[in-house]
Amino acid sequence: MKYVKISSQVLLLYGFVLAGGWLKSFFLIPLPGSIIGLLLLWAALSLKVFRLQWIESGSYFLLSFIPLFLLPATVGGMDYGHIFTGKGFLLIPITMISTFLTMWISGYTSQFIAQKSAKKEQEVPCE
Repeated sequence: MKYVKISSQVLLLYGFVLAGGWLKSFFLIPLPGSIIGLLLLWAALSLKVFRLQWIESGSYFLLSFIPLFLLPATVGGMDYGHIFTGKGFLLIPITMISTFLTMWISGYTSQFIAQKSAKKEQEVPCE
C-alpha cells in the first residue's frame, strides 16, 4: 500500500509539471513548464486546494534522488580543468563561501518561516 501511495503522489506532482508545460505552450509564457508547475503547486498548497499530506510521501521520495541529478554536473566540471589554471584556485574559496552562505540563508529562512507559522497556529483559537 505504501508504494501505491507514493506512486500516486508522484503522479500528482507530475500532473503539475504537465499542467505547467501546457500553460507555457498555450499562453507562450517565457518560463520553463516545470517552474510554472511548481508555482501552480505552491498556489494550490497556499490556497489549501491541496493538502500537504496528499503529496508529502511522494515529495520525500523524489527528494531522495536529488544527489543523482547534481553529481553529474559536478563531475562534468572536471572537463574544464583549463579554467582552474592560473587564478582558478580562487574558485575554491569562492565556492566554499557561497555554499556556506546558501546553507546559512536557507536554514535561517526556513527557521524564520517555521517560527512564524508556529506562532500563527498558537494564535488561532481551537474550535
